[in-house]
Amino acid sequence: MIFTTYSLTNQYDYVNNQKEFLNLVNFHTIEEESDSKRYGKSKENRPNPIVTMGLFMDADGIPLAFDIFPGNQNEQTTLKPLESKILQDFNCSEFIYCSDSGLGSAANRRFNSLGNRAYIITHSLKKMKKEDREIALNPTQFRKVGSPKFIDLRTLDETDEEVYNTIYYKEVPVVTGNMDETLIVTYSPKYKAYQRRIHARQIERAEKIISTPGRKRKGKNQNDPMRFVKKTSVTPDGEIADKQVYDIDEEQIQKEEMYDGFYAVITNLEGDVSEIIQINKQRWEIEENFRIMKTEFEARPVYVRRDDRIKAHFMTCYISLLLYRLLEKKLGDAYTASQILGTLRSMQMTLLNTASGYIPSYTRTELTDSLHKTFGFRTDYEFITKSSMRTIIKETKQIKSKES
Repeated sequence: MIFTTYSLTNQYDYVNNQKEFLNLVNFHTIEEESDSKRYGKSKENRPNPIVTMGLFMDADGIPLAFDIFPGNQNEQTTLKPLESKILQDFNCSEFIYCSDSGLGSAANRRFNSLGNRAYIITHSLKKMKKEDREIALNPTQFRKVGSPKFIDLRTLDETDEEVYNTIYYKEVPVVTGNMDETLIVTYSPKYKAYQRRIHARQIERAEKIISTPGRKRKGKNQNDPMRFVKKTSVTPDGEIADKQVYDIDEEQIQKEEMYDGFYAVITNLEGDVSEIIQINKQRWEIEENFRIMKTEFEARPVYVRRDDRIKAHFMTCYISLLLYRLLEKKLGDAYTASQILGTLRSMQMTLLNTASGYIPSYTRTELTDSLHKTFGFRTDYEFITKSSMRTIIKETKQIKSKES
C-alpha cells in the first residue's frame, strides 16, 4: 500500500484534499447537460457543462484517491464519501485533514472532529466579522515561532534580513457551535513584499486599461486589475448624457494592503504551532498535482462524452500522476516535473538493423544519470544488443511485479 505520513504528534496521518473544476468540453461544442456533465461554477467562466474532480493526497504529494462529481453538485458535500472511503481502504483511523476554505464548512470541520481526526483549514480574513477581523489583524500580541515573547508588528525592522524571513503568529480562540477551535494568524514580511509586487503589477495593468480607448468593464475574477478602478459619472458642460470617468481607486488599494503579509488557518489541533504552520505549507503540492495533470498530462479539455469514458480518462491521468510522484521521490525531489517528464520523453533509442542493436539518440545529463542509477541499468554510453535490451525490459518487469 502506497501511503506515507506527516506526523504532528507521532500518531496522525496527514491527508490533504483539494477540489478543482475541470472543464468538460469538446472544442467548446458541448452545450447540453447530460449524465455528470452539468452547468456549474468554472474558473474560466465558460458557459459549458463541466464535471468536478476531487483529489486526496498525503503529505508527500502522493495521490491517494480521486472521484468525479457532477458539475452542479455542491463541493462541500463531496468530501465525506471520499474521505470515508480513504479511512476504510487505508485503515487510517487517525489523520489530519488539510484543505482550503472552499471545503472547510462547519459540517466538514465537525466531521473531522470525530474520533482521532483533526483538521487545518485556511480561513479568509476578509470574510470575517468586523470585530473578529480587527482582533486578528491587531499588530500586538504576535510571537516569533519558538519564542514566548510578545511582539508588536509595528516595531519590526523589515529591512533586516532575519526579520524579513521570519514568520510571526498569534492564536485566537474561537467557539463555533459546540466546537472549540483556534484561529492561527501568521504574518510574514516576505509574503507582504510578494503581495505588494503582485498588486503593483495589477495596478499598472489597470492604469493601462483605463488609458486605452474603448469599453472598460470589470471581470468576474477576484484578481482582475479593474477592481482597483473606480467609475464616476459626470455631465460635461453643454452635454446631456453622463460621461463615465475611470480613475485608480486609492481607497480600494489601501483596503487590500491592510491584509498584505497576513494569512490565517482554523484548526482543532493543540500541537506545536510551528508544526501546524508547516503542515499547511504542504498544500502547495495539491495545487501542483492539478497543474501537472492539466498541463503535462493534458487532463483537460476532455474529448469524450460518455461517463464511463470520462472516468477512464481521469483514471489514466490519476495513474500517470501517481507513477510520476513515486518517480519524483525516488529521484530525491531534486528535479521539477517539466525536467523529469521532458527528459523521459526525449530518451529515445535508435535501432541499428545492421548491427542488431540499439544506440542512444538522446543527450546524457545529470538527470539521465540519476534515472539510470535509480533503476539499475544504463543505455546512455554503450551499444545495447537486442538480447541485452530484452533482458533490461524483463528485469524491470520483474522488479515491478515484486514491488506490487
